[in-house]
Amino acid sequence: MTQQTIQAKYVRESRTIKESMVLPPDTNHHGTMFGGEVMAYIDDVATIAATKHARHPVVTASTDSVDFLHPIKAGYAVRLESFVTWTHKTSMEIFVRIVSEDLLTGEKIVCATSFLTFVALDEAGKPISVPPIVPETPEEIALHESAPRRASARRERRSESKVFAAEFGIVN
Repeated sequence: MTQQTIQAKYVRESRTIKESMVLPPDTNHHGTMFGGEVMAYIDDVATIAATKHARHPVVTASTDSVDFLHPIKAGYAVRLESFVTWTHKTSMEIFVRIVSEDLLTGEKIVCATSFLTFVALDEAGKPISVPPIVPETPEEIALHESAPRRASARRERRSESKVFAAEFGIVN
């Protein structure tokens, strides 16, 4: 099946929100949320958005970056919002925004952002075509228009990773 025969979907159809209270077991010795815990939340919410879009199983192909901008404190709420920003043949770029909220004052701040790439799989575990994406809001359009630049950087980084794996991959 080619991408042209698949009905396009709106970004809003993949939008996924996860909100949680940051409890002491989720935090480090600074009283802020473990970065690894944030990364697990990011992968979880991005997986849901990608699956909603593809309506097939998906796998994480890459995480471009997780840019931690502000710490997330114990006792705060953490909200992750994800959505598909761009699609290629079998892959989807997902944007995740992480916001913390001081529940006592209502103050909110963007604490991190991330871009991930997922690939949709068929029943045999092989990549399968995904629907094109239709952005509507100014935010969605801006992210969609800038996605090819990120995809190019991703391909370059993947090539470099293959070189590193070949040169430095196995240690005896």
